[in-house]
Order: sequence, then C-alpha cells, then structure tokens
Amino acid sequence: MKLRKASAAAAAALVLALTATACGGDDSNGNDGGSGSGSGGGDKIKIGIKYDQPGLGLKEPDGSFSGFDVDVATYVAKELGYDAKQIEFVETKSADRENALARGDVKFIAATYSINDERKKKVDFAGPYLLAHQDLLIKSDSDISKGTDLNGKKLCSVTGSTSAQNVKDTIAPKAQLRENSGYSECLAGLQSGAVDALTTDDSILAGYAAQEQYKGKFKLAGLKLSNENYGIGVKKGDTATVDKINAALEKMVSDGAWETAVKENFGPANYKNEPAPKIGDIK
Repeated sequence: MKLRKASAAAAAALVLALTATACGGDDSNGNDGGSGSGSGGGDKIKIGIKYDQPGLGLKEPDGSFSGFDVDVATYVAKELGYDAKQIEFVETKSADRENALARGDVKFIAATYSINDERKKKVDFAGPYLLAHQDLLIKSDSDISKGTDLNGKKLCSVTGSTSAQNVKDTIAPKAQLRENSGYSECLAGLQSGAVDALTTDDSILAGYAAQEQYKGKFKLAGLKLSNENYGIGVKKGDTATVDKINAALEKMVSDGAWETAVKENFGPANYKNEPAPKIGDIK
C-alpha cells in the first residue's frame, strides 16, 4: 500500500514537471524580445540574413556565417540576452523579407534591408546602421562610366530589390532589365558576358569584388545613384523590440564595435564607407 502511494506521488510530480516544461519551453523565435538572460533554458532567437553576400551575409562552406550584417545581428542579439550559440540564422531573400516577419519566421532581419516608405507600411525598422549607395559592378575593361551608358545594355539585379527598377525608371529607361533570385546568379552572368552590369548597393558589390577568385576581374563604377539606409526589420507594431535594437546599435557605435566590424568586413575591398548614421533617424 505504501509503495502504491509513493508511485502515485511520483507520477503526479512527473505530470507537474512536464506541465511546467510545456508552459515555459523553448521560444524558438525569441518572442520575449530578448528580455531573458539568454543563458540556459534552451531559448533561441531566429534572425534573418542573406546567405550569398560576401562581406555582409555569407554562409561559409563549413556552415558558419560571416559579414557585417552577421556581426551587427550577433551584437544586437547579445544585447537582447542571447549568446552566439542561441542564434539561428535563417536565409531571407529580398522578395520574402516582409512575409518572413509577418509570419513570425524570424524575430528580426539584418539583410541589407534598405528603409523606404513602401516597406515601412509593412514592417517597422530599427536603425539605420549603415548608409550605402547604389552603384554598378562591371568588368574591369568595361566602358560603362555613367548611368546613362546602361541604355541598351543588359542590367541584372535580384527579384524584390529596388535597385534595378530605380535605374530603369530614372536613369536608363532603355536598359534591358534581368532579375534573378540571388546576386550570385547575376555575378555568374556578369562573368560570362550574359549581362553587362550588376546593380545594387556599393557595400554588396564591394564584397563580391573583394573575393579572391574575382580580384582584378570586376570593378565598381563609382556612381552614387541613390542613398540606401540599412535598417533592421521587425514585425509591424513591435515597438518594444525596435527600441531595444536601437539601444543595442547605439552601444555598438559608441564602444567602437561598429567601426571594427566595418574595417574587418569591407577593408579588403577598400570600400569607402560613410560614418555611422544617427540611430533612430528613420526617414
């Protein structure tokens, strides 16, 4: 009889333990906004980045990640209470960034995400954390020297990016626009001669030009065709997370980590970056 009572007590304790675990289990999207300590509990935070942008967001052959956006995201996540092992980087291509946030696939996105009025209708932004400029990547022997030279030329960018459409609408209306799902496909087309120029932000282009296999083959045209303020995308209405990320970015700039990340990721390409923009100045 005593044994039966002991077994019943043990079973009840097990049920209580399982119930507690279910109520306070893993929040894989980091939906607490990083308010926890980030140590123990098994909580993770999912962060959207690019996988194919050297110098910004790149998945290395060994499965690790590198780039300026990765460094910024890692710093921010740490300030939100997560260490590097608790971060799960999720590939978010340009055309799917707004949907990924709306679905809750990721907590925030740091993926060369330019702030503009149309996107602000769908997502909220923290930052900006980098001011880039639209430019062209061309072959080293190309005769393209200004935007209007693209008239009649084949121009490549990625689906969902504003860069190529900006050129076609305002600079070279006769450019032949080709859109691919990723910049690596545009780069292959540029190398083979299938396209004449790749357009996107100078920071992205500098990363490609700096790759060992492309050194000497490509060059930046050096045109400042637009201003691109990179922001960290957050689900619409999540102002608490925006405020926390802005505080983290301000600290990253003030303690020198921002400048270090810029030099480490863009230095090899001799990229002339702008000073850190004013955090929270979303225009």
